[in-house]
Amino acid sequence: MSTVRGHSLSTSHYIDGKWIKGESYFDVFSPINGEHLSEIAAGSATNVDTAISSAENAFPAWASLGAEGRLPYLQRFASEIGKRKDALCEVESADAGILLSRLRHGIIPRSMLNITWFAEAALELQNKIIETPQAKHHVRYDPAGVCAIINPWNAPLMLTTWKLGPALASGNTCIIKPPEWAPLSSALLLEAAHAAELPPGVLNMVHGSGSPTGALLTSDSRLARISFTGSISTAKDIGKAAAENLVPCSLELGGKSPFIVLEDADVEQAAKTGALMYRNATQVCLAGTRFLVHENVYHDFIEKMKSYVSALVIGDPQLEETEVGPLIHPRQLERVKGYVDRAIGKGAKILWGGESHDAGDLYYTPTMLSNVKQDDEIVQEEVFGPVLVIQKFKSDTEAISLANGTKYGLGGVCFGEQLHAQQIANQVHTGFIWVNSFGIRDLAAPFGGCKSSGIGREGGDWSFDFFCDVKDVVIPKKPFVPSFAQR
Repeated sequence: MSTVRGHSLSTSHYIDGKWIKGESYFDVFSPINGEHLSEIAAGSATNVDTAISSAENAFPAWASLGAEGRLPYLQRFASEIGKRKDALCEVESADAGILLSRLRHGIIPRSMLNITWFAEAALELQNKIIETPQAKHHVRYDPAGVCAIINPWNAPLMLTTWKLGPALASGNTCIIKPPEWAPLSSALLLEAAHAAELPPGVLNMVHGSGSPTGALLTSDSRLARISFTGSISTAKDIGKAAAENLVPCSLELGGKSPFIVLEDADVEQAAKTGALMYRNATQVCLAGTRFLVHENVYHDFIEKMKSYVSALVIGDPQLEETEVGPLIHPRQLERVKGYVDRAIGKGAKILWGGESHDAGDLYYTPTMLSNVKQDDEIVQEEVFGPVLVIQKFKSDTEAISLANGTKYGLGGVCFGEQLHAQQIANQVHTGFIWVNSFGIRDLAAPFGGCKSSGIGREGGDWSFDFFCDVKDVVIPKKPFVPSFAQR
């Protein structure tokens, strides 16, 4: 056990309803001030094998409960998450550097809803009937089996519950591998599951790094599904391993999303929204990080956005007033610095920021770079830090070309006269795009990316389509006469 911010939590794996000590341990440090927070068990081949076996053994009984039978368990699970609100907020903020205010007012309520919404939505899954003149097609959503769920460090609690909700509600059993840079809130999440009396083996957790723990997990032939959020390079490794066993994967891989400001935009509102892109130190996959601004409003937009950015409060994310916290890890800070240094070396100009911040070792000032070309690394690659780029455009055609001119296609933002902005948004090759807004989400709506931003969609029926084996049970309306002409 460890004590973090006054809250006790397990440092072990959770397998078959029991806490299992590790054969070895790794250290976890806070990005806020470098404080040593805990030692966490590192998963071995034995741990992974036992977790999968446990999930496999628990699957038949959990699946046979049906959505109604699983509902009380999942409602209790969400309730137990709520009971741990203070601990989850304070531990995840210390562990991942996430704003405490965002956790308290947004992430914890959303995490609870991730469980209950899908648990209730699953009640309607077996009521889908397609009527044809010849037959009734009863569409069944049957649980697939054992699911591996792997998430990154920028939103461990929210992303884990976002996947667990539909996976468990569908009748699957799960193994989660928490991010090694921010694993602590997952321990509290499994404590909530244990208190909710989820049957042993339904939900398991094995800590560890991508190699070997993640690789051992995703290469196992007993898996039915793999759901991953993270980097393109890791996704390729997972895809190769899954392909050997023909295991379907859902992959959400980040982006380099355009933030388009048209000539007829409300520049003040666009600039104010633009400053929000620095939230969580821009360690947010759906943030708009490439600003494309019409030349006639370019200078006005820059001045307005600069004024909003200069007012941002940078510092300890556990203080209510803080708006921008630290980067997650020294390696991430070096990555961000490297991108900025190379961009400047190629001629980029700093409009603001471009340096470390005195709030702590892992803090970097919100930065905007101009004088960049479309094929520059800083325009093409995801920095995953508080570094944005800005480009001018002269026409709608040019704006669309620039917006679509990277390998990514996750999200986007477009500000302009409503109909005009929607017409532009319709032509941006991306999984979702906000018109004159940002961050509006609903669990019933699809979420996911195009191109190198991922494969598949999460949310609503799209989550169930992935986590279930969809089956058509065909009942003829009149006596069937066999014929070779049929197909």
